Amino acid sequence: MKIAMLTSSYPKWPGETTAPFIEEIAAHVAARGHEVHVLMPHRADLRRAPCERGVHLHTYRYAPLRALEVWGYAAALRGDVGLRPGTIAAVPLALGSGLAALLRLTAQHAFDLLHAHWVLPNAPIAALVARRRRLPLVISLHGSDVFLAERSLPLAWSARWAAQRAGAITACSGDLAARLARLGAPADRLVVVPYGIDPQVFRPDPAAGAALRARLGIDPQRPTLVWLSRMVYKKGLHVLLEAMPAVVRAQPDTLLVLGGYGDLRPALEAQARRLGIARNVLFPGVITRDEVNAFWNMGDVVVIPAIRDHRGNVDGLPNIVLEAMSAGRPIVASRVAGIPQVIDDGVHGLLTPPGDAEALATAILRLTGDRRLAQRLGQAARHRVERELRWSHVAERFEQAYHRARSAASAAGQRRVPWCEW
Repeated sequence: MKIAMLTSSYPKWPGETTAPFIEEIAAHVAARGHEVHVLMPHRADLRRAPCERGVHLHTYRYAPLRALEVWGYAAALRGDVGLRPGTIAAVPLALGSGLAALLRLTAQHAFDLLHAHWVLPNAPIAALVARRRRLPLVISLHGSDVFLAERSLPLAWSARWAAQRAGAITACSGDLAARLARLGAPADRLVVVPYGIDPQVFRPDPAAGAALRARLGIDPQRPTLVWLSRMVYKKGLHVLLEAMPAVVRAQPDTLLVLGGYGDLRPALEAQARRLGIARNVLFPGVITRDEVNAFWNMGDVVVIPAIRDHRGNVDGLPNIVLEAMSAGRPIVASRVAGIPQVIDDGVHGLLTPPGDAEALATAILRLTGDRRLAQRLGQAARHRVERELRWSHVAERFEQAYHRARSAASAAGQRRVPWCEW
């Protein structure tokens, strides 16, 4: 098939960590023999070649000023709950430019299918073009899009309108699928497709972990907890810091490594000082993609304290869960969103109630105090990745969704719809 994907986020350069799952989906679908074109917003710091990993990349400009380049790439939301300045002004520019760019792209190429990533903001644009070009439509849900749809009736209507015009809708978690169904999406078109992982990239590598400890000056015997991602509310880092005093009382030399970037870093550093655990928390800053596996291997335990934040936003399926599983690390994670779909409690990791600092501390101490259990959980997690969660497996499931959408479009006998009927 010849497939056009519309997205608002993509790694800005090879190895950058903005929405890496979009690149992996596109690249692994292309690896199955399909011709994949990805359309995304322009950014001044975007450094991608026209074709990478078998994926044809296209950008569209929408912002007359660099200050308005806040569309996608995790730039529009502050802490993933509030809008940044300039976002409202950028909305009509980005929507109009995105629609025009997708119309141009689909006029230049004879595509077999459109694939919109995020039901908001991209699916309504793709649905309009799909009707205009008489193309099947697939929509993929990733988390913040459903959260936005739940915030207001106009956004819910837009998401429902687009969903009802899709032949198939994929969600990275059952939670996202159920929430969109409650907004009016056709339940019979929703299918859960968890993200995948490359077990050759993320793998057990004790030597890399030891070398990183040495570079950071961390004693090889010091109990070390690791987390890496964007520092936003739904990641639950304030809960993890609340759990740390209990961990430190039991194991005074425990170190928590919080790697990454985000709006909340200053507040988290202040919280660590307020709790008296600043010497037990390390903020190494932005972690490049080629460093991530070494960081996972450096940790004795990976902690993923995800929550549903105060606005109701929650991750679909955090990439770091799959990365840590593939690296064979023992994991403590929240029982929320898509995490229980890939981690069975006591089998591939330990799950705790989201937002429960006491339970989190107890689970952490259980793993740091029982190396045999930690090793068993890490090995089971790695085995599950190898059996079920490779990107090649996931790409095959996306391919099935494409065939389903094409069959639905063929059965419906889509006709060309004049602009005036939209």
